[in-house]
Amino acid sequence: MIDDARLIEESLRGDSAAFGGLVRKYQDRLFNTVVHVAGSREEAEDVVQEAFVQAFLKLASFHGESAFYTWLYRIAFNVAVSRRRRKKNEVSLDAGREESGREPTDDLEAPGERLLRQERAHLVHAALDSLSDEHRTILVLREMEGFEYEQISDILDLPTGTVRSRLHRARMQLREQLKTVLADSAAH
Repeated sequence: MIDDARLIEESLRGDSAAFGGLVRKYQDRLFNTVVHVAGSREEAEDVVQEAFVQAFLKLASFHGESAFYTWLYRIAFNVAVSRRRRKKNEVSLDAGREESGREPTDDLEAPGERLLRQERAHLVHAALDSLSDEHRTILVLREMEGFEYEQISDILDLPTGTVRSRLHRARMQLREQLKTVLADSAAH
């Protein structure tokens, strides 16, 4: 596989196929990360497309201080947050999960078990959706995508200490939201 530096160099020399190689290499991974933040498959597709367009236009400003995918993810998350702020009607993460099909079902489990698992997943997604963009994004990057603190720091252009403190606050807020949501569901 051709490395990123070579593809970037060839892209800057006008080889559009080289940039296509970068797109093919990262589009699925980027989409799978962005869908958690964007809230729907359609929104994630738009964000990823816009991110690649911006990356192509700004490619000359990439100096290799971080990995290319880190730089690309930073662009995508900025696009996602900007689009989300502009939107009045937000799509819930639950709809995004349902559309993406990211929660496989086991046909061998009892119907009651499947229903209970789906209800728990719904409660977790509702709690996650209630968090601010900055806290939801950090949780998605760390807990769902498995990024290290330094990578999140690069992606979001934040000091590592800020990432750690926001992640701690995000976890605490999620825990409180889950307590509230679970208490509400138990009362019904």
